[in-house]
Amino acid sequence: MTNPDKNSDPDKSHQFRNELLRRMSADDLALLKPNMQRCDLPLRMMLVTPNVPIEAVYFIEEGIGSVVARTTSGHEAEVGFIGFEGMTGSSLVMGDDRAVHACFVQLEGEAIRIDAGPFNAALAASATLRMFLLRFVNALLTQTGCTALVNARLKLEERLARWLLMCDDRVPGERLAITHEFLAIMLGVRRPGVTVALQLLEGRALIRSRRGEIVIRDRAGLEELANGSYGEAEAEYARLIGEIDAG
Repeated sequence: MTNPDKNSDPDKSHQFRNELLRRMSADDLALLKPNMQRCDLPLRMMLVTPNVPIEAVYFIEEGIGSVVARTTSGHEAEVGFIGFEGMTGSSLVMGDDRAVHACFVQLEGEAIRIDAGPFNAALAASATLRMFLLRFVNALLTQTGCTALVNARLKLEERLARWLLMCDDRVPGERLAITHEFLAIMLGVRRPGVTVALQLLEGRALIRSRRGEIVIRDRAGLEELANGSYGEAEAEYARLIGEIDAG
């Protein structure tokens, strides 16, 4: 992937793909534009480091960022999921300068980066900008609440079906570049459990699993298998911001 000059004007290179930037008012977008930098998001790049000041926000254009919680004993699991529909560093929108959870790149892509200083200045200058982005924060909180519920109550294959649907919403096409090891971290389980769950989905002809790649074959079947765990957070995002559609 080409890494363009970070000082180039992102709006001139191509149309924004991030849904928040696309739906933002012209006046609020104008506040942010002078400080936008287009950047690549390589796999596992740290976007938010826990408990240290947030350096920048990333409006993801392509790829996926995972918000991951970690215990002091080293256990970790994904609690949030951000693609082209959202942004990282939402603690800044709520008036804090840091977050307790990490956020790193799960599927590589690119984003619009804005340093924390000018981003905070734009928030201070525009109440409408903060209110609009708080709507996204609300949608993200709904998603994390749904994740807590399904992690506590649903079978692994049902959780996996939901996770794949969420990926499919944010990644064009039907192919997802993801390893079993990474899936295990995202779902908070051991790798052998992920392998068994993938085999179950493949046996039902819902997916095709290859080394480092999963192909969605039957989205409707995945929604049925998800057992009601998929849809509530997506409906809330649609109500607050608009429909998520990766195309």
